[in-house]
Amino acid sequence: MALRHKTRKRLSLLLLVVWLPAYIVAAVTIMNWLGRPPIAVELLVYVGLGFLWALPFRAIFRGVGQPDPDDETGTE
Repeated sequence: MALRHKTRKRLSLLLLVVWLPAYIVAAVTIMNWLGRPPIAVELLVYVGLGFLWALPFRAIFRGVGQPDPDDETGTE
């Protein structure tokens, strides 16, 4: 089932405003709970987690910045 453009925009906003901060807090909490690794390892983990969070949501974010293809007036 394909999502409409407006639905993808709203869902992407929800992901960025709610899911991403919660993911960041969880990642930092887990890293602190595991103990402080060397700075290079810690940086590598955070960079990896920074890319990893968006992989499941690629389809939602794809084309969100483009104009609505179904809009006949050309405005949003």
